[in-house]
Amino acid sequence: MHNQTEYVSKVPDKDGYRTYSDTEHQIWAKLYAVQEKSLPGIACPEYMSALEEIGLPRNSVPQLKNINEILKKKTGWGIEGVPALISFERFFGLLAEKKFPAATFIRTSDDFEYLQEPDIFHEIFGHCPLLMNEVYTDFMQKFGELAASASAEDQIMLARLYWFTVEFGLIQSNKDLQIYGAGIVSSVNESKYALSNKPQRYKLDLVEVFRTLYRIDIMQPIYFVISSFEQLFNLVDSPKAVFESIAEARSLGPHKPLFAVDDLPEDDLRKKIASQS
Repeated sequence: MHNQTEYVSKVPDKDGYRTYSDTEHQIWAKLYAVQEKSLPGIACPEYMSALEEIGLPRNSVPQLKNINEILKKKTGWGIEGVPALISFERFFGLLAEKKFPAATFIRTSDDFEYLQEPDIFHEIFGHCPLLMNEVYTDFMQKFGELAASASAEDQIMLARLYWFTVEFGLIQSNKDLQIYGAGIVSSVNESKYALSNKPQRYKLDLVEVFRTLYRIDIMQPIYFVISSFEQLFNLVDSPKAVFESIAEARSLGPHKPLFAVDDLPEDDLRKKIASQS
């Protein structure tokens, strides 16, 4: 059963543009200002340089049509506006086609610091800059192809890899531990928390990732650290190795989660819990 949401997707007009209110533009501007100030020094150079290159508007909610023009010229990718809830099959299929599925609503001021589901600030500010990076987008497309062809049971496992990299990944850049996951760089609070002494952090290992459950409605108690985006691509470059790791993780069973497991929300990538099948 899916969580209910008060938010409604924005429908584009005949020219592909979506209408946002002055209040919604103000929310975007405030979120952008906070993260623009907090991210230098803690977000990885690849993200920061791509954020500058993509040139997102600071004071208004961007139009997907305009962003697509920039992305397609750089990496051939695009953004596909979708409802907040879509199936694994559609999500992974879009990634395989070089299309990133994005929610189009923006949060209200009541949800300014934390929103359980992805809004357009998370999608665009969090995800789009790295879609300018060719190594990263090669990983995303390869992951999409692999996941789209997987069984439903294996897709649950692969969603964990997506969660602990694309959404909540850390990277060891030279000597500095930095953030790159969209769920961190777009979060007012988690961008600070992720590098604090509160969570546990481990070098990324496929079997360990596949054995690790997560919740979407809390600060993450565990993060996985990569050394480069090339490492991400290499992780999925051999489907045989990926599915062998899934089989090994399934035989070992999931780790005991570091959070309460009663009444867990389900997850449809970001709306369900990635539970053990």
